Amino acid sequence: MLSLIKEIRARRELLQILVGRNLKIRYKNSSLGFFWSLLSPLFLIVIYAVFLSLIRIPIDLPVLVSGIIVWQFLAMCLGDSLYAIVGNANLVTKAAFPRIILPLAMVGSNLVNFLLSCVVLFVYLIVAGADFGVVVALPFLVVTQAALCLGVALIFSTANVFFRDTEHILSIVMLAWFFLTPIIYDPDRVLTSPGFPGWVHVLFFANPMSGIVTAYRMILLSAQNPGTAHLCLSFGVAWAILCIGLMVFQKAQPRFGDEL
Repeated sequence: MLSLIKEIRARRELLQILVGRNLKIRYKNSSLGFFWSLLSPLFLIVIYAVFLSLIRIPIDLPVLVSGIIVWQFLAMCLGDSLYAIVGNANLVTKAAFPRIILPLAMVGSNLVNFLLSCVVLFVYLIVAGADFGVVVALPFLVVTQAALCLGVALIFSTANVFFRDTEHILSIVMLAWFFLTPIIYDPDRVLTSPGFPGWVHVLFFANPMSGIVTAYRMILLSAQNPGTAHLCLSFGVAWAILCIGLMVFQKAQPRFGDEL
């Protein structure tokens, strides 16, 4: 692990170049370019506000929007992960560098977009009169989610090199994962329902995104704390997935050149 960190640090300039390249590619031929990172979450808030007001569904808009923006960070990383290695075949086969820089740069560029979306979200929540919680814990939470995104991206970027059906599998995984995560519903429905035994609560927060989304809402909206043990479980699983992703990627990367 230490040797890998040293390799990445030695190639940090390449990492910065690739992050910048990914950001430029995302907004290539766009008139507004980088401003879409700010406009997209703004339009999302407006669309949901209008839609919910028309159909009169009793959903807390700040709760819904915060969950969706947090989820989009993971969704964008997973979607881009399919091509982190396959889409850079020329670099992988012709240049010598730590291959992990490719998915790391992809997560880094999506992290920049996510942080810009958070700026818009913060402004909206201030205007909406939200009660902020322990904001100083936000950096740890962002790093934990980025670790989860990188871990899952490493697994799927590796899988797509050897199994091109990974794209179709990922779409099913993402759909199921979305509904297993409290994005459009309150986690209290699971935690306080008498129909769900204690082991279901544990399984619910074994989904790392359940704890991450809940923690964001605790910080940004002073939402109810489901319990330290539940959040620690989610955070622990997130970091464990990163470790698994690193092991899978490092073991498989010597064969990338043969498969591409």
